[in-house]
Amino acid sequence: MVRVEQRDDIGDGVVLITLDRPERRNAVDHETLLALSDAQRRHADARVVVLTGAPPAFCAGADLQGVREDVFSADLRRVLQGFTEMACPVVASIDGPALGAGAQLVAVADLRMSTPGSVVGIPAAKLGLVVEQWTIDRIAREFGPSVARGMFVGAEVYRGERLHAMGAIHRLGHLDDALTWAGELAQLAPLSLSGHKIALEAIAAGRVDDADAAAAKAAAWASDDAAEGRQAFLEKRPAVFRGR
Repeated sequence: MVRVEQRDDIGDGVVLITLDRPERRNAVDHETLLALSDAQRRHADARVVVLTGAPPAFCAGADLQGVREDVFSADLRRVLQGFTEMACPVVASIDGPALGAGAQLVAVADLRMSTPGSVVGIPAAKLGLVVEQWTIDRIAREFGPSVARGMFVGAEVYRGERLHAMGAIHRLGHLDDALTWAGELAQLAPLSLSGHKIALEAIAAGRVDDADAAAAKAAAWASDDAAEGRQAFLEKRPAVFRGR
């Protein structure tokens, strides 16, 4: 269903979350949503989260079997927002189709790595459905308005290499590459990453001079990590950040 692994061999505080329904191409059912929500709570103190899918897909969409659509949609929205509210960076490692709910999960990741041939899209127009505005806004912001129109109005799917050329995918590579990247991110200052993420999410929500972003900035500047960063710079050595 969902596999959660603490990957301290990669870097301190790196957590790998794998959608593990390969027989359903990792389509997200209600049980999966509950497991993802639980993983978000249990690993709220992670330094980096990597989200991926077991081969052959990242996530082929939603599986509403056995649950009402309104309940499923509410829990999906909660999970999507949960990833945006995690203090740490969330890295999506895409290998295979990321369609529908899969594309939504990709869009709420802070950073995205994809194999060149993976495809991302929202096939709602082929199913007679309309996607909620929150998701449309998120994809327009993260992938760009032109890509969003292609996905929603043209029912286009985009290959990873094309999205990378457009800037919507940050790096091309496989899961091992994403984990290496996560290890690098885990060495950065957690309060800095968290503060920047809070500010970016506030901007996405239309809030400028956000109080939470200002508080996060003040906390980072007054932290032991800030002092360590300055000292390490003077001593010409790598900084060791502890998130306080």
